[in-house]
Amino acid sequence: MMNVVVIVILSFVTFSISAIFSLNSDGVSLLALKSAISNDPSHFLSSWSELDSSACHWNGITCDENEKVISISLSSKNLSGYIPSEIGALSSLSILTLSYNNFSKPIPIHLFNATSLHFLDLSNNAFTGFLPQQITSLVNLKHLDLSANFLNGSLPQDLTHLTLLTGTLNLSYNRFSGQVPATYGKFPVTLSLDLRHNNLTGKIPSVGSLLNQGPTAFSGNPFLCGFPLETPCAEPEAQKPPPNPNPNEEEVGFVGKGKSGNGSVVVSLISGVSVVIGVMFVSVWVLRRKLDEGKMGKEKLEKAEEGQKGKYVVLDEGFGMELEDLLRASAYVVGKSRNGIVYKVVAGGGTVVAVRRLSEGDVTWKLKEFEMEVEAIGRVQHPNVVRLRAYYYASDEKLLVTDFIRNGTLHNALHGGLGNSLPPLSWAARLKIAQGTARGLMHIHECNPRKYVHGNINSTKILLDDDLQAYISGFGLTRLVSGCSKPINSSTKKLSTSQIIVSPQNSTSSCTMYMAPEGRVPGSKFTQKSDIYSFGMVLLEILTGRLADGGSEVEDDGKGLESLVRKVFRQERPLSEIIDPALLNEVHAKKQVVAAFYIALNCTELDPELRPRMRTVSDNLDRIRLQ
Repeated sequence: MMNVVVIVILSFVTFSISAIFSLNSDGVSLLALKSAISNDPSHFLSSWSELDSSACHWNGITCDENEKVISISLSSKNLSGYIPSEIGALSSLSILTLSYNNFSKPIPIHLFNATSLHFLDLSNNAFTGFLPQQITSLVNLKHLDLSANFLNGSLPQDLTHLTLLTGTLNLSYNRFSGQVPATYGKFPVTLSLDLRHNNLTGKIPSVGSLLNQGPTAFSGNPFLCGFPLETPCAEPEAQKPPPNPNPNEEEVGFVGKGKSGNGSVVVSLISGVSVVIGVMFVSVWVLRRKLDEGKMGKEKLEKAEEGQKGKYVVLDEGFGMELEDLLRASAYVVGKSRNGIVYKVVAGGGTVVAVRRLSEGDVTWKLKEFEMEVEAIGRVQHPNVVRLRAYYYASDEKLLVTDFIRNGTLHNALHGGLGNSLPPLSWAARLKIAQGTARGLMHIHECNPRKYVHGNINSTKILLDDDLQAYISGFGLTRLVSGCSKPINSSTKKLSTSQIIVSPQNSTSSCTMYMAPEGRVPGSKFTQKSDIYSFGMVLLEILTGRLADGGSEVEDDGKGLESLVRKVFRQERPLSEIIDPALLNEVHAKKQVVAAFYIALNCTELDPELRPRMRTVSDNLDRIRLQ
């Protein structure tokens, strides 16, 4: 009988060992994770059985065609435990999501052996200890969220070695201490950086993409100072923190936390290839004060106090973002020009919009006049024109809310720039962009009997989406911002977008080469023919890959790109001298490229009367695809 019992026990053990080893190595690593979980109240992991031959049908697990684990998703399961080192052996794991559980203990160093990870979310747990430097071995990582834990120590300076980290870096609501590394300025502008509510100290480095972060990226660190926070830095350095700073400090909203004072700082902002100086703070204390007065939203203002209280108007019935949503949202600076600062605003639910804070000028717009101008802009709707969704008016604050076009400007796509990740544009992509831009500008010219004029067409005003669809931005800004134009007289303020007068401030060297010759004289009017010249310059820029001033190789004493191209055609020199080198290999498109050159040269005729209408330009570009 004893022998029988021994045989039964040995058979069971042998069967169990055989069952475990019937799993591949990924399955065994997952069983180590199950063993490390001490509490599974919903029995979510009950399907994880050592008797299975494959882990691919287990809850929360996704595999590829080779039955290798590529995703572990265990969010919001109220699990308690820790991450075992064996998870680092999952060589194909690309997504690990353990958020909103009760995992604790330090993050194991061996986890970072899973170098295929591109999405790591361990937020809202109870992880402790330092963030290991070995995290930089996750070279494919695009999204990292470690927020709402108990991590401490310094912020790893070498996180910028993760060159693909372009989505999210969220280290908020932890106990990180020390200074913000200056290396973080090397992160791309597209990265959503969140360092809120830690114990960080000192001055925020004024370098690189850190200049493009809104105050919400750093709020809740009482002893951080400098731009973009309202807290000025003491000399020679910021105050050191007490042992236990208040972890419950109120989160900053869209553009900062309400405080007294004017809330303005001066900042050097790098945008594309231009360096500009300007004001970045959006005076949220003004907005909150008006909100507290109960006069925000869509309600009408009392005539006696018109312009003193704010008014927020949604132009698109399908647009659901209210002013309070903007105040609570995260904001990131993505552009700065004479027309104002542009913010990327990420609201609850993932809604993303662009908010332009208009620069103050020497013309004071009354509410009704401003409404008429902006609502006229809002009625210009076309697939190739950026859509105006809402606006905010107060006597000392004016905001325009538009769609956010995420792939940046044509200028950056052609010439490179901060945050640009696009490969060199193919001929097909360039032709598509030129055709879309032409259709959008044609619509602006023809949508209203008043013959609207854009007035500032250049490659920075053409935005690209993920499909390289072109969108014209900035329509109407030359009327709204007096630094670029002035109302002709009181009567022409009424929907007079067709009439824009050039002021000396508008004739900067960076913009002059896009201007038609007749428009470079102060006091002259922009016309639709002026827009057509500017479009022709953009088309030459698309074809040559050169800046509008011709770059460093201009042969005609700085006369610009148009003069250079005309000289090459007049002297019948090889096209290879002026075409973008990135297009030289596309021999099949030579005839199409030449046709586009001729269209551009027609648009840039010195005599405005010789330039074609925008409809003709658009039709001619559309015919190129049929050749």
